[in-house]
Amino acid sequence: SNSILGSYHLTPRCLLGFSYVDLLSACWFSDYHFEYTECDMHQSRWRVAVPNKLDTCTGLPDPVKGTHCTFSCMDGEFLEMSSQSCQKCAGGSYSLGTGVAFDEWDSLPAGFVTHGVSIDDDSQTNCSKSSWVPMGDHIASNVDECTTTLSFAVNLKKAGTVSFEYLYPDNNIYFEFFVQNDQCQSTDTESRFVKLSDADWSQYNVKLNQGTNVLYWRTTAYALQETSVKSVLLKNIAISGVAYTSECFLCKPGTYSAKLGSARCNPCPADSYSNKGATMCHQCETDTYAEAGSGSCKARPACTNSDYFYTHTPCDYSRQTQIMYKWMEPKICSESVPGAVTLPASGQLTACPPCNPGFFLTNTSTCQPCSDDFYSNGTDCAKCPAGTEPVVGFEYKWWNTMPSNMASYALGYGGWEVAGDYIYTVPGEQDSDFLVLTLSVPGYRLPPSSAKDEEATELSRITFVFETTCTADCMLDFLAGYSKMNQHIVEKWHGTTGKQSYSYVVQDNITTSFTWAFRRMQSHGTRNHTSDVAKIYSVLVTNAVDGVASRCRQCAAGSSDLSACVPCPPGHYMVNGTGVCESCPPNTIIRPQQTVGREACVPCGPNTSTNQARSACVSDCTLHVNSGAGQHLLYNFSSLANLTGFRSSPRFTSRGLRYFQHFHLGLCGKEDRQLAVCVDNVTEQRREVRGYACQSMVVPSDTRGQGLVSSQPFVIADLLLGVTTENSLDHISSLENMFPVNIGLPDVIFYYRASETTQACKQGRSTTIRMRCDPTVTASHQISLPSACPEGTCNGCSFHFLWQSQFACPLCTSDHYREIVSACVQGIQRTTYVWQQPLQCYAGVSLPAQRVNACVSMDFWLKFGVSTGTVAALLLIGVICYFWKRARKLEFKYSMLMTAGDKEECELPAADSCAIMEGEDAEDDLIYLTKKSFFHKAKSYSRERTSDGFDSIPLKSSASSLLRNEEDMDEC
Repeated sequence: SNSILGSYHLTPRCLLGFSYVDLLSACWFSDYHFEYTECDMHQSRWRVAVPNKLDTCTGLPDPVKGTHCTFSCMDGEFLEMSSQSCQKCAGGSYSLGTGVAFDEWDSLPAGFVTHGVSIDDDSQTNCSKSSWVPMGDHIASNVDECTTTLSFAVNLKKAGTVSFEYLYPDNNIYFEFFVQNDQCQSTDTESRFVKLSDADWSQYNVKLNQGTNVLYWRTTAYALQETSVKSVLLKNIAISGVAYTSECFLCKPGTYSAKLGSARCNPCPADSYSNKGATMCHQCETDTYAEAGSGSCKARPACTNSDYFYTHTPCDYSRQTQIMYKWMEPKICSESVPGAVTLPASGQLTACPPCNPGFFLTNTSTCQPCSDDFYSNGTDCAKCPAGTEPVVGFEYKWWNTMPSNMASYALGYGGWEVAGDYIYTVPGEQDSDFLVLTLSVPGYRLPPSSAKDEEATELSRITFVFETTCTADCMLDFLAGYSKMNQHIVEKWHGTTGKQSYSYVVQDNITTSFTWAFRRMQSHGTRNHTSDVAKIYSVLVTNAVDGVASRCRQCAAGSSDLSACVPCPPGHYMVNGTGVCESCPPNTIIRPQQTVGREACVPCGPNTSTNQARSACVSDCTLHVNSGAGQHLLYNFSSLANLTGFRSSPRFTSRGLRYFQHFHLGLCGKEDRQLAVCVDNVTEQRREVRGYACQSMVVPSDTRGQGLVSSQPFVIADLLLGVTTENSLDHISSLENMFPVNIGLPDVIFYYRASETTQACKQGRSTTIRMRCDPTVTASHQISLPSACPEGTCNGCSFHFLWQSQFACPLCTSDHYREIVSACVQGIQRTTYVWQQPLQCYAGVSLPAQRVNACVSMDFWLKFGVSTGTVAALLLIGVICYFWKRARKLEFKYSMLMTAGDKEECELPAADSCAIMEGEDAEDDLIYLTKKSFFHKAKSYSRERTSDGFDSIPLKSSASSLLRNEEDMDEC
């Protein structure tokens, strides 16, 4: 039809019949866009037209040779593909030339990927939903106990860079950034670990190689003390080195670019706003406000007492200061709204506070530090008297002006302001803002009067008095380190805290930066708790280089006026007010913070001795003990003196993170002993603590490829109090019921204390190590924790350990073995020595060698004994027979006497003698009619026995009388 012919270009063949392609219209410029092909080996490429939609038009431009692969435009320009030339960006847009930028985080930009995984395979934490979260103008990391990664892949045609801003304030979270190529090989090693950034945004830059680069931001939280973790924040990620930018990016709301060729957009100032792609910002209405960089205005709330603060002006010539009231910046409240308060009148005069100790008042009513060797209490400087030295440091207790070595800043608005008696936090822009106060110290130097001491752990001490008043879960952190960018959290307080003092011991000369960071709430975007406040009343730093003196200290006698003070000799104290040094009693040490007065002498505990400097008590690892059985025991723990590390059983946080308590012990030793060391390797600064015993928390992890992440180290023992078998010492108890019952030798207990105090442990931490003899433990150690306190402590302040080992047994002595003597074999007798069982000793004396002695054989003594026994038996039999015979004689004579009365009726003649008369011998021989042998006599005795059982024995008489008597006897 005519309409068709009028709308399409037809070829002659189409008159007869035409295809669908022939009916397509000619392509307009809006129907396609240009792209470059991949670069060939000569770094050449072609420009081709690519339709925006397939099969919508025909007649695309032919490919043409493109620009060289290394061609790029400048910042603020883009490559116009039609002419293949660089053009400037229009107003309201920007370009990085050869780069891309990501500054809007309402959602995750295209190309970014985030995911979470468990820290280790045994973790019970579900990390499937752990991710980085877009927060509008920045993106926030996870705060759960997972490893969460944010990644972005980019292909660079030439070497470039990646830069981003980050906020990394919490060392309870590990943060690293690294780059890998398309083979998953790391392309950088120097800039992998990100430093802490306190409370301000920090810049991070890394060079990128040509080719594929995969960028990784990875975080792992370790909330082992059940405290909230502060997220890592990222914003303004920029990457340079891409091939080209074919278009400019519109400025996001709240920003603008007014001129052509802008490389970036500028944020709108406060009380103004802009839409996307704006070339200028618009002022808010009178009753509305906007924060800097806002895309819209908000209605102003009514002003309250929390919307202003007060400060002091410098003192005038009359020593007067004015109280000045100021609105909190930026001012967002309205005074005209019903119920609003107005700003109090400023200018009220009050007396200036005195100068701080060590300063004096000048003619211009300003405070200046006193010169060297001078001191003051805040009024006039005075020279230290002869024989004294100034006590140097920094002491701030009056706050009319900010000290020169202190500074206040905040992320946003607000900060710390002086208020005469204290310094306090003023309201910030948001409740989540960190209000930071810093103190810098040039270094530390012990006074000349301090004796050199290898055992000394205190180089300086910082003490401050503070309080917090909060309506929400506010937080005050105290940090220490060698710079503002390299600090660790020493202590933190949550919620309202009453007025109190806190001290921190400085042990090295690199800890020169201190920070107080106050935060009202962690949530972003709110401003509901501006009345929450932190106050610091005083700050004292001792032994500070370039410090001032508030008093003078007596020098030891003998110090000349032209030279510095000299300390008292080791083991001597100074008599108060005289400078005379007196010797302390034997085996006592001098308190490092107090060398004046007899009370400075502190006796060492049982079985310890002083070091050479008389500043600490040490043990040579030996011990003499008298057991209850009167046995003298000698212990030598030198084999256990080497550093020993061990872990507790696995523990889990409320979120399922598996962790361990790692302990490191150095039991005993003299001045040259090794100290136990615990580290914090979560952050780059790798902080270390040292002492007799220390603890850290370790989490199994492949983070950094090191297997274990150690964090939150602290010392639990740096002073040895004594070694004894008693269950208590110096108000420290080691209860036996904490461990299995000991049925052997008494336990030897080492008692320690830590000098550092904490909010929870006002008197410092204490540690007991109970040494138990166990010959079955052949390894160097088997250390266990109380069953009721599986982390080594039940209250966080008192730690208890049971160390079982054969090396905890006493040294062997002669009382620990016995001898066994063998029989005499072939004239040889052997004596063998064996240990008493169960053996409860080691080393010491050895078993004596077997002894061999000559002896008499047992056969000889057996024969001798048998012969002697035989002779003795024969003699015994003879004696028995002899006395038996005598008894029979006496028996017969007695029977004759008894029957003599019966013979009268027979008229027998009286016998010459019927009994043994006086003078007769009982041993007289009997007279027989005939002589008979011994056996014949025995036979006759048996025949002559009468019927009544008596033998008939003739008495001593003549033969005729005897025969006559016999006949008479027969007649009877």
